[in-house]
Amino acid sequence: MNTASKLGAYVLGLAVVFGGALGAGSAVGPMPPEVPAHVANHPALTLAKSLAEGGGDESGAGHGGHHGDTTQQAKGDTPAGLQVSQNGYTLNPLTTAVTGQPMDFKFTVIGPDYKPVTAYEVEHDKKMHFIVASRDLTSFQHVHPEMAPDGTWSVTLMLPKAGAYRAFADFVPQGGEKLTLGVDLQAAGDFQPEPLPHVSRTAMVDDYTVNLAGNLVPGQSSKLTLTVNKDGKPVTDLQPYLGAYGHLVALRAGDLAYLHVHPENSEKAGPEIVFYAEVPSTGDYRLFLDFQHDDKVRTASFTATATLADGHIPSADHGHTH
Repeated sequence: MNTASKLGAYVLGLAVVFGGALGAGSAVGPMPPEVPAHVANHPALTLAKSLAEGGGDESGAGHGGHHGDTTQQAKGDTPAGLQVSQNGYTLNPLTTAVTGQPMDFKFTVIGPDYKPVTAYEVEHDKKMHFIVASRDLTSFQHVHPEMAPDGTWSVTLMLPKAGAYRAFADFVPQGGEKLTLGVDLQAAGDFQPEPLPHVSRTAMVDDYTVNLAGNLVPGQSSKLTLTVNKDGKPVTDLQPYLGAYGHLVALRAGDLAYLHVHPENSEKAGPEIVFYAEVPSTGDYRLFLDFQHDDKVRTASFTATATLADGHIPSADHGHTH
């Protein structure tokens, strides 16, 4: 590595340190007036900006092209929920101590102007969907916080056991694009991780049985049909929930990538609910279906394996486990 390259790597490292509290994803761009001048004019950030714009590398083939490739990959290849910050927006937890008791969990979303966002679009009947899942994918919650005028979101949260969790904020900032940001939470106590539940096409919750039809295939939209029965009879009077007769969240085992799942518009209130899921890779996934019946929301969960188009998703009948 030549002297210019070493210097560039060093100052870029400094830029990351300074940018951590300022949304460093775009720290090399123009600074808003709220940023102190001694930070905006710091030599590390000034030189980092020069390098990002193609300066400081006389070969003309170094940092500029590589930066462009990285940006394209981040936009096109990174599944939702794996980043705490994206497109200038950052998920900022205000509650640090998480326990097994009901608690008031607070957070904000910091926008490109480094201030809490206060304007959101309504999507699926809510401005904010907040999902919390344990890292072993045996626990799942889908809740809807309330926002104060200053942009602080609050929700009553209780984690059922000690261990590691991933929290997702699913929202659309006003005038912006849909985002899902994720952050890790830790609940203190003795932690005994559980194995991923068996692959199965049937889930039981209370008196309800939900059957899954359809295969997950990477790289394409996969049709999933979930059929709800109660006491062996089809449920034909499902109640709307979040603007539809069901809401499906899919998480990839291992890193808990949050996947885009699109419901199919239907006027029928069951027993079938149809979704289209786009999975980025082969492997195991957990599917969580929220549906409402008799004025109560219930969650049915499945483990499914994504294979190539000519592959086969094993069912529990074949004794396949993970």
